[in-house]
Amino acid sequence: MILGAFLATLNQTIMSVALPSLMIDFNISASTAQWLTTGYMLVNGVLIPITAFLMHRFTTRELFQSSMIIFLIGTVFSALAGNFPVLLTGRLIQAVGAGIIMPLLMNVILTLYPPEKRGVAMGTVGLAVIFAPAIGPTLAGYIMEHYSWKSMFYGMIPLTVVIIISAFIYLKNVSKRSYPKIDILSVILSTIGFGAMLYGFSQVGVHGWSSTEVLFSLGGGVVALVLFVWKQLASQNPLLDLRAFKYSMFSLTTVINIAVTIAMYADMILLPLYLQNARGYTAMESGLLLLPGSLVMGLLMPVTGKLFDRFGAKWLAIIGMLIMIGTTLSFTTLTDSTGYLFMVLMSTGRRIGMAMILMPIQTAGLNQLPAKLNAHGTAISNTVKQVAGAVGTSLLVSIMTNSTTAHIQSMAANATGNVTQEHMLMEASIQGINDAYIVIVGICIVGLLLSLFIKKVGQASEAQHVTSSAKKIIKIQAKTPN
Repeated sequence: MILGAFLATLNQTIMSVALPSLMIDFNISASTAQWLTTGYMLVNGVLIPITAFLMHRFTTRELFQSSMIIFLIGTVFSALAGNFPVLLTGRLIQAVGAGIIMPLLMNVILTLYPPEKRGVAMGTVGLAVIFAPAIGPTLAGYIMEHYSWKSMFYGMIPLTVVIIISAFIYLKNVSKRSYPKIDILSVILSTIGFGAMLYGFSQVGVHGWSSTEVLFSLGGGVVALVLFVWKQLASQNPLLDLRAFKYSMFSLTTVINIAVTIAMYADMILLPLYLQNARGYTAMESGLLLLPGSLVMGLLMPVTGKLFDRFGAKWLAIIGMLIMIGTTLSFTTLTDSTGYLFMVLMSTGRRIGMAMILMPIQTAGLNQLPAKLNAHGTAISNTVKQVAGAVGTSLLVSIMTNSTTAHIQSMAANATGNVTQEHMLMEASIQGINDAYIVIVGICIVGLLLSLFIKKVGQASEAQHVTSSAKKIIKIQAKTPN
């Protein structure tokens, strides 16, 4: 299952490097090509909230094998694509399979391991999930320089087949089936809500916050999500049981995870923009700068998992946040001559801080939930991270863009005859990126303050959850006329 998660995560990161070549091959614009990544993210975001229902309805084997077979079908479509619509269809099919795998894997870990041993297991998952995006851009850059973009998909086909065959032989069922009835209205509201929100935020960088399309998407998404939340709280068998938020550590760690996810995703966008647009580095050089930090982060995941099992999440989170704040501050003073090695070291330092936070924080929150809420907890956690990544990226890119515009206007007003327009644009873009990193520092400080309230709590009993549910049913019945 970890190999399947690795392949799904790798697939999510490799397309960004290939977009320029695909624009030439298919004669499409950048906004059209962007749908290969935006569409993938949308399908993932829409599907993850439904995985809680799927994990109760199907066995572990059935769900994992189905997701990998769907992923294989999408990969074959993509490899054989002769035009953009077919390639996009293949990517969307891939996203259906990939969206199921990660929540399913986390739920299996919560089922197999007692709370005091989950840190190492989740750390091992983190190693695979972080290692994939670490090598993804660099691997894709190498393939694009020497082979066709189709080679990326052809290479995935035998790997996916091996995983499917291995799962057929070795994978065992660990979850219990309860055959819940599907709530069609909740599925529709969830799809519209999360889909519209993710689409709206993904389009902010293209059209801006004042765009009618963006505002309509975000507004419609908010309305649908409000109705979705109301439906879940009123239902005896919700599609996504939001009562998980009644557990204080789960709620607290979810908010901290939002801060860390925003900081991580935004950095993955801002630093390459600085390196390639302002400094003139190639995509390969940009990927290589991020590679050491991502590799170190992946290798540290099992270590921080073991430390979590022994000491808990509080001090890991505090130390990790302090490291993130200190290293991010170095990116608030970028210039046109900042050293490459210095950026490698600071970027690696940021990833060390993240490694101390990501899996320990998520595991600490999930550990408090009773077993009955494991599937819902993992679905909520993954959905929140998906939305946080989209929101953080669009928000900070918007801050960078607006700040760059303001700096250009200021420089133009005070410019002397010796300064060229090109030089002013470069300096303004660097200042805009610096300002965005200042906002990231602020977000990390919020995460640090929240980390002070983390406590080591035990797993809630099933009796507590049943009592809470029973009280809710009694209230509903009391309001219902005879």
